[in-house]
Amino acid sequence: MDTDCTPHPIPVALACDHAGFPLKAAVQALLEQHGCTVTDHGTHSNARVDYPDFAHRACRAVAEGRAHIAVLICGSGVGMSIAANRHPEIRCVLAHEPTTARLARGHNDANALALGARLIGAEAASDIIRAFLATPFERGRHVGRIAKLASSQGIPA
Repeated sequence: MDTDCTPHPIPVALACDHAGFPLKAAVQALLEQHGCTVTDHGTHSNARVDYPDFAHRACRAVAEGRAHIAVLICGSGVGMSIAANRHPEIRCVLAHEPTTARLARGHNDANALALGARLIGAEAASDIIRAFLATPFERGRHVGRIAKLASSQGIPA
C-alpha cells in the first residue's frame, strides 16, 4: 500500500496534551517520513495542560486552510475528538485501529484524527495513520451526508 503524501505533500497540524506528548514524536516522524509537512501546535512537554487549547489550535489551522488534516493525541483520544468536533469545519474520528480510520476517511471525509496514547502504542498509531493518509474520500452517496453534517438540515426537527 502506497501511503506517501508525496508528490503533493499534505500539510498536517499536529497537537497533543501532556498524556499524548510521549507518542507525538513518533507520530511526527512517521508523518514526515511519508512526505507530510507537519506544524507542531504543542504541547512541548509532559507538564499538565488542558487538551482543548491544543485541539483548537490545530483545528483552526485546518479550518483556515493552513493544514489539510489534523492529528490530535491525548490520553484516550476522546477529549481531543470532542474538542475538534466543536469546529463546524472539522470531522474528527477517534480511531484505535486502521479500519475505523479508513472508513472515516472514505465515508465521512474525516479531516482530523484523534489517537489515545494510553490505549495504543507507536506501532498501532503508525498503522492507523497510514490507513488515514492512504484512504481517499469516496464521494458518491456520501457527499449528501457530509453536506447534512455541515448544515442544520442534518438535525431532526
